[in-house]
Amino acid sequence: MSPLRRARDWAELLRVSALFTVPGDALAGASAVGARPGRATALAVGSSLCLYEAGMALNDWADRAEDAVERVRRPIPSGRISPRAALTAAAALTAAGLALAARAGRRPLAVSSAVAATVWAYDLGLKHTAAGPLAMGAARSLDLLLGAVAAPGASIRAALPAALVLGAHTTAVTAVSRSETEGGALAAPLAALATAATLTAALLPRTVAGGAGPARPTPGARSRGAAAGAATGAGRAAAPRTDAVRTGAVPPGAPLAAGVPPAGAVRTAAAPPLPASLAAGVLAVGYLRTAGLPMWHVLLNPSPPLTQRAVGGGIRAMIPLQAALAARAGAPRAGLAVAALAPAARLLARKVSPT
Repeated sequence: MSPLRRARDWAELLRVSALFTVPGDALAGASAVGARPGRATALAVGSSLCLYEAGMALNDWADRAEDAVERVRRPIPSGRISPRAALTAAAALTAAGLALAARAGRRPLAVSSAVAATVWAYDLGLKHTAAGPLAMGAARSLDLLLGAVAAPGASIRAALPAALVLGAHTTAVTAVSRSETEGGALAAPLAALATAATLTAALLPRTVAGGAGPARPTPGARSRGAAAGAATGAGRAAAPRTDAVRTGAVPPGAPLAAGVPPAGAVRTAAAPPLPASLAAGVLAVGYLRTAGLPMWHVLLNPSPPLTQRAVGGGIRAMIPLQAALAARAGAPRAGLAVAALAPAARLLARKVSPT
């Protein structure tokens, strides 16, 4: 067998076209905690890529008997790759992923270990149970948190909402994938379409054309600010505009003038700055189109080919979803960088199926 053909067989086993959906996990996680991507983020991305590919190899090893009946053209049942080689690759890739995470620190190693444990538990036992889709969603949520904890001193709590969004989408798509060889199911595609619509609505900008307006302190914060102004004699005249705090004119953590509530007491606007908010909205619409349109086609005709296409669309939709999460967290550049992976993923999916 030629080296090129061998490489194509491994590319098919490892679903390399789906690899483009992985880096956005770490970037969205870093954006959620306000961290700029750096060396630790790159290590988290490398760890995620290795663990994802380990899951792909382990998936086909675990399903080799089933695939021998339903998917005889896959690399293992067709004899192009041996079961032993696939299992060895899964173990080696898992070890590599954990090693890369260890280079990023103890917390990334802990989270990557949880990702690896979830992936192996899913492939070896949970896949064909009711907990299967939830396990896959948990693995993807943990992968986003891996990017968050790679940032030194970052609070994992800040990344939890984004992790839950990505996990919800993954759970819905995994549920649809269970019927991709038989077709006929309507409940899972309908739930996936509803999930995509709900997540899109949550990601759309909350601002109008004029922006979010100035941040307003809570009533309790106003009273505390007034008391602070009276104590110093400066009063409100010495206080900077609270929108200067929100827009970054006053650095986070810098001492505020009298009359301004402490940082923990100021309730800043929930929406990101207008450019990031608009980018998040555009990317969210792109996510809905990528994930929702194929699911709608399945509802009209629940055939195996359309179901498989919907699962592939759901996998690729993770890219605009991750990009929207990054932009909504105030990192539009990171979001656009993630979104730039979508054309390559679409092009490669024509040659190597992501499912």
